[in-house]
Amino acid sequence: MKMLLQDAIQERPLLGDGAMGTQLMIAGLEQGNCGEAWNLTHSERVLAIQRRYVEAGSDCLITNTFGGSRIMLTRHSEADHVVEVNKVGVEIARQAFGAKDGYVLGDIGPFGGLLQPFGEFTEAQVRSAFEEQAAALVDAGADAIIIETQTSLEELLIGIEAAQAAGSNCIIGSMAYDVTLDGSTFRTMMGIEPERAAEFMEEHGAHIVALNCGTGMEMERARDAVERYKRVTRLPVMVQPNAGKPQLINMKVVYDETPEQMVKGLLPLLKAGANIVGSCCGSTPEHIRAFRKVMDEFLGSEGLAVNGGRRESQNL
Repeated sequence: MKMLLQDAIQERPLLGDGAMGTQLMIAGLEQGNCGEAWNLTHSERVLAIQRRYVEAGSDCLITNTFGGSRIMLTRHSEADHVVEVNKVGVEIARQAFGAKDGYVLGDIGPFGGLLQPFGEFTEAQVRSAFEEQAAALVDAGADAIIIETQTSLEELLIGIEAAQAAGSNCIIGSMAYDVTLDGSTFRTMMGIEPERAAEFMEEHGAHIVALNCGTGMEMERARDAVERYKRVTRLPVMVQPNAGKPQLINMKVVYDETPEQMVKGLLPLLKAGANIVGSCCGSTPEHIRAFRKVMDEFLGSEGLAVNGGRRESQNL
């Protein structure tokens, strides 16, 4: 029987995947179109992306459901397909693993607005949307729910509670931090410090604290976040830094950190105690392949057996 994700990562660190959005654009998704709908209309392209991550060595795959809530899909006239988009998203990720018994993380991204009184959406509307999405992901067999790219504790809590209501065995809360202009620290757009976020997630029943995306949140800052998380919580930590800084080249957004450059920051992350390491915006299967090599060397040096980029455990 496969171990729960939060138990498996206490034994040794796992490797996540890389960016989905930029990979979908390379595969032909036009800017502004609904990438989540591709689960239904271009499933073979989504599958090909996730298979490349598995071939590169990913132990965990995040489903292509970042914008899969009813609120987000309504903006693309896809609200009638909420359950199917999320269900198939899990199935594609599971298929990508093939014979490998990896972990599928059901992705819930921000609803894309502000809660009242600052915005037009009520808490009840967001809760309903997140509960519907979480239920579809869990019913389809996701090993965990990741509520990601969060900037406010209010929305994060709705996501955590939605995952709990759906019966998820593992809940990951992932914040998006921005480095301050003077470079002295980082916090979310809504002013949340990493220590407060970690304490909040532990208090409300999350199993893993995480970070992804954000402005200036590259490998070195991700290591700082791991250390700051671990000062205040005993929960495992997941990190997904961006592949450098975005640049506009020939009217396309390109991230400037190569796999060779980015992987230099991996060993400090692992030594700081990161339990799951992946990458976010602009990263590719080649970034993950470079991560796999360094992670295997780290596991070997720590006396943890690996085999061809796969953990030598009967549970994974």
